[in-house]
Amino acid sequence: MSSPLDALVSLLDLEVIEVNIFRGFSPEENQVRVFGGQVAGQSLVAASRTVEENARQVHSLHAYFLRPGDPSAPILYEVDRLRDGRSFATRRVVAIQHGEVIFNLQASFHAHEQGLDWQIPAPLNLPDPESLPDFKTRMAPFKDKMGEWYDRPRPIDLRYVDGSPYERAGIESNGQQVWLRADGSLPDDPVLHACIATYASDMTLLDTTLLPHGLGWSDGNVQMASLDHAMWFHRPFRADDWHLYDQHAISTSDARGLAGGSIFTKDGHLAVTVVQEGLIRIRPNE
Repeated sequence: MSSPLDALVSLLDLEVIEVNIFRGFSPEENQVRVFGGQVAGQSLVAASRTVEENARQVHSLHAYFLRPGDPSAPILYEVDRLRDGRSFATRRVVAIQHGEVIFNLQASFHAHEQGLDWQIPAPLNLPDPESLPDFKTRMAPFKDKMGEWYDRPRPIDLRYVDGSPYERAGIESNGQQVWLRADGSLPDDPVLHACIATYASDMTLLDTTLLPHGLGWSDGNVQMASLDHAMWFHRPFRADDWHLYDQHAISTSDARGLAGGSIFTKDGHLAVTVVQEGLIRIRPNE
């Protein structure tokens, strides 16, 4: 594994405090708040560790971001074992800091069964991910504007199909596409792959709600924060393979934006569906 990916895997390896209680930490970076994908990924790790190993795999999760996380303090994850049935298991996780709940998640796990098989088609005629510039190469012309954010280690190799947010400023659209993968090789652990996909799914999706307005996170007067996050896991996948994250805006209203995304394997299989709502406030220009 690359060094940033190794650090992400370690970040997801929670400390066991007691039965159903785990502790996680944040990377030592200059962050104002904990990245939403991190607390979601760690929560799924906590839930998965209370499910019989390999008997059931996560098929859906629904989560709410309640308070900004403090990156300087550990996060305590408490798991409730809501149900253990023959086919399904359900878990609820609350993430706690400074005595307050900052995040909650409910996840459902399902034993593999044979059944009907259909999916929406994957987009066609897209450039190969290896032909596109990686994040740092794409963003190099805007390095000074990004500041220290440009040099942060990135465990997820993310490549914009439609150009960077800086390059698309002022152009209205209703969606975007990015190729992404874990930047290195991962062990053969489906739980780890699902948790890393959960971490990565919070990247770029909420930005999509700004595109119909010709805006982006590069605009200094835009304030955004995740409010809730839902995922459905349809088919097996490896997070260290290339996946297309096909994203579209659904609605913006009342200072909120809703976006949906479909994560396809490189050979066109629908692996994951994601929906996210977030806060969007436009600060007046000074």
